[in-house]
Amino acid sequence: MAIKTTVITGATSGIGKETALALAKKDHALYLLVRNVVKGEELKQEIITKTGNKNIHVIKCDLSDLQSVREAAAELNNGKLFAINVLINNAGGMFDKKEISKDGFEMTFVTNHLGHFLLTNSILPLLEKGHARIINLSSEGHKMGKANFDDLQWEQRPYSAIKAYGTAKLFNIYFTKSLAEKYADKGISSFAVHPGVVRTSFGAESSGLSKFLLWLAKPFMISPEEGAQTSIFLATEPGMEAKSCQYFIKSKMAKSSLLSWSEANRNKLWDISKKLVGKIAIVGEDVSKKN
Repeated sequence: MAIKTTVITGATSGIGKETALALAKKDHALYLLVRNVVKGEELKQEIITKTGNKNIHVIKCDLSDLQSVREAAAELNNGKLFAINVLINNAGGMFDKKEISKDGFEMTFVTNHLGHFLLTNSILPLLEKGHARIINLSSEGHKMGKANFDDLQWEQRPYSAIKAYGTAKLFNIYFTKSLAEKYADKGISSFAVHPGVVRTSFGAESSGLSKFLLWLAKPFMISPEEGAQTSIFLATEPGMEAKSCQYFIKSKMAKSSLLSWSEANRNKLWDISKKLVGKIAIVGEDVSKKN
């Protein structure tokens, strides 16, 4: 059986770490895209020790910094990789107070959506060669989201951490459906996942209403290992391509919000995202047309 090559963002803790460990046990070659390289190297050694799989690679990638994303994509595209079989856009975050990235984007938007949009499009030729499955970590929180394309950076409205996060998770589903529509003929499939309410460091710095809601949810939270199961399932289960573009909870298809099925909204998000990231995503699309 050919070795599968998997790229995963946000692998140094929580769901991402458990997903990486499980796939390493299944002999996947792993490319860990991490913001903190020291933690990434520590995880690499832990994976090797626990699984015996030495085909583990660490690449620096800060999803809130588009230049960092471009550099990570360039490293993946440098000729050493023939194909990517699985891309897990796992990283994300909720920011209690409004923060602006070095590129001028609201942090929830760029970390959860725009960085992954740029990364995915930048490595598109490798994804095509691998007939890749793309797994996007969303959330049931998407049901609190609303696509306000006139104020993506929260400049006109009072900032709300919960609403910003819900909107970003809604965008993850739009992105999933757009990928399935645009690249099915290239052999690419895509899936959105709600991992469950997981006990991780996520939201540790929250305050106010966000902190209160996380406290209320604590008794019902599941372990990171449990939270990783749907991503692992979608990365490894045979025949899932027929269910591309769907939303999954507990390894089963589930209903996402009515708003998440808006074709007009997902097309608008794609066009806006392409303009915001600039040349790289456009080049990715042009390259795919030549193959």
